[in-house]
Amino acid sequence: MKSLSKKVKSLIQIERNDLEHINLEIYDSSIDASLAVAQHIADLIRQKAEAGETCVLGLATGSTPVSIYEHLVRMHQEEGLSFKNVVTFNLDEYYPVDPRELQSYVRFMKEHLFDRIDIPEGQWNVPDGTIAREEVDAYCKAYEQRIVDAGGIDLQLLGIGRTGHIGFNEPGSGRNSRTRLISLDHITITDAASDFFGEENVPRKAITMGVGSILDARELILMAWGEGKAPIVKEAVEGPQTDSIPATYLQEHENVKVILDDASSAKLTRVDIPWTIQSVKWTEELTHKAVLWLSRTVDLPLLKLTNRHYAEHGMGDLLALEEGGAYDINLRIFSDIQKSITGWPGGKPHSNPARFPERPTPEKKRVIIFSPHPDDDVISMGGTFIRLVDQGHEVHVGYQTSGNIAVFDEDVVRFADFAADYTEAFDLAGAKTADLLAGVRESIANKIPGEVDSPDVQAIKGLIRRGEAKAACRYVGIPDERMHFLDLPFYETGKVRKSPLGQADIDIVKNLLNEVKPHQVFAAGDLSDPHGTHRTCLNAVFQALEECKSEAWIDDCWLWLYRGAWQEWALHETDMAVPISPDELLRKRRAIFKHQSQKDRPLFPGHDAREFWQRAEQRNRATAKAYDDLGMAEYEAIEAFRRWHF
Repeated sequence: MKSLSKKVKSLIQIERNDLEHINLEIYDSSIDASLAVAQHIADLIRQKAEAGETCVLGLATGSTPVSIYEHLVRMHQEEGLSFKNVVTFNLDEYYPVDPRELQSYVRFMKEHLFDRIDIPEGQWNVPDGTIAREEVDAYCKAYEQRIVDAGGIDLQLLGIGRTGHIGFNEPGSGRNSRTRLISLDHITITDAASDFFGEENVPRKAITMGVGSILDARELILMAWGEGKAPIVKEAVEGPQTDSIPATYLQEHENVKVILDDASSAKLTRVDIPWTIQSVKWTEELTHKAVLWLSRTVDLPLLKLTNRHYAEHGMGDLLALEEGGAYDINLRIFSDIQKSITGWPGGKPHSNPARFPERPTPEKKRVIIFSPHPDDDVISMGGTFIRLVDQGHEVHVGYQTSGNIAVFDEDVVRFADFAADYTEAFDLAGAKTADLLAGVRESIANKIPGEVDSPDVQAIKGLIRRGEAKAACRYVGIPDERMHFLDLPFYETGKVRKSPLGQADIDIVKNLLNEVKPHQVFAAGDLSDPHGTHRTCLNAVFQALEECKSEAWIDDCWLWLYRGAWQEWALHETDMAVPISPDELLRKRRAIFKHQSQKDRPLFPGHDAREFWQRAEQRNRATAKAYDDLGMAEYEAIEAFRRWHF
């Protein structure tokens, strides 16, 4: 297979190695990777059209191909790309599901592609989730026959699930399996829970093309974006073929390519630990990463590593670059790591700037913490938040979204009952308020699982989360005027699927930046949240800062990225490590507890069954232990940050 695109310049050139059983391309970002795939599809459609032939495409759903479909729509609208010679077959569909439901793949494909291009109505095919159970087997055979009658699939797009499934071919699916009804794996159900507003609403079955059906396609492209896909990508590309990871069967196809962004490639050997398989150019960043890896691998503190340890683990050529060998390398890395640790996240007054990650001046800084959801600030950096306030900095919080989809319906009923009882007890409301609250109760009682809430219910859910955020901020110690509820428009759809980031979102963030003129900005760099809100909110901050580059305050503003809700920064990525004492960790927990609607059982827990406060504490303690294992001082917990230069 030729390289997918000669036009996209962000292709990361890293030499392939013998561990990889599939050709792959790695791009800087999913944006560039999506454009490359879209260009490849467009070229194929045009080639087929020029030859007077039908182009048969196998299509996928989910968040992975959305940007590809957006590019194809743009090419149709702006470049005249026609789909009149295209026939499509989708991989799968939930069963049972009505095609009009929000979660239906028929609706997904119509909204993202079919209704926006010129493909004739009868030329697209998505498995039917309404077929009677006794007719499903015959329907699946007929679906296979339709593919054959169309001439077979020219190009099949694929995503990959955390179980290694392609389509809905769960672990255990055989290499020769065909289109059929299957039962969904528990992990797949958990991952789909956010789309269905709760795990209990996810269908337990699906109709899917089989592994054998997929392998019949003349060309295959498997795509994966984001940190969360990195472990399974490694298994699919480097592991043996096995029905426990159906994606590994793609290794035998003669015309297959895996397309990755930088984040999803992170666990591949050539990216993660390349020095173990090939010669590398030893940059300072790679040296840090390798030495920290070596310390973990041999289970020794940094200053106990020897020349022999380096030589036995593929790092002998690094020794040749240092006159003092292992001792000098160890000492330099130890010193750099030690300087990242500070109890003064806003900068230590009257200190030597070279010894700390933050500047000592001004002593009291203006700070904005951007929180994608109303609880990410205290979950991810609650200890640092508390310390910044305690040390006298002017701390503001910008809550970027309302978080209203993450509230259970029963909480709305409880608050509606309180409002009704309160107004009745104090004789404060007339019939209008009573009618409103009655309508809210009726709306929830009659709501179909997965249905979008009414505007009134959405408003109450947003107010619930806003009240919890205010309580947490007051507990930490900041006044109401420093709490900013931005309610970015991209989020306010009432659906898990959000609108694209727009200029209105960026302007709201930019206005807060210009109002506060911060010396420090903290933003969520944790991009593995289930529905992509963190990623969109971070892009809003990036673009707002870019548009503020002519402002006088920007030259004295530093951007720090935090994680913690879903993952943590690796030690080699950490530029500032803030120790958290046992008392501060308890205060952080209490601040998280103010978010009662997310306590015990959050609506969107992701694949981690622990409560958010448990995840945060265990990650913070694990980070502290990692520093301790390197030979640093022993702390109760540590929150990690990475400085982003803009």
